[in-house]
Amino acid sequence: MYIALIAHDKKKELLVQFCIAYCGILSKHNLCATGTTGRLIAEATGLNIKRFLSGSQGGDQQIGARIAYNEIDLVLLFRDPLTAAPHEPDISLIRLCDIHNVPIATNVATAEVLIHGLSRGDLGWRDIVNPK
Repeated sequence: MYIALIAHDKKKELLVQFCIAYCGILSKHNLCATGTTGRLIAEATGLNIKRFLSGSQGGDQQIGARIAYNEIDLVLLFRDPLTAAPHEPDISLIRLCDIHNVPIATNVATAEVLIHGLSRGDLGWRDIVNPK
């Protein structure tokens, strides 16, 4: 599975901790992330992560394009709902995930459900419906 990792500034540390906790599961998959988030996770976990541009420089759009081309199977987008900022790229990513039936978690609670499902094989249908 191809998993995209994205986090707002105030949620980066939470995503890093999440990746540390689930490193064993994540290491079995192909990971990509926006620039700074990917660097922080790789430094903390040693996971191999393809890094795109930082979110503010177009990394969100790079991941969005891969969703549209069926190159991403799962998105973990840790959003900060309390910080007032233009998050149009987030809306676009969520919309693309809905259009292309890509599971997306926008908080740690949902991410845990998805990561446990991933480890059980519950997302195997993606390989059948969207062969690569």
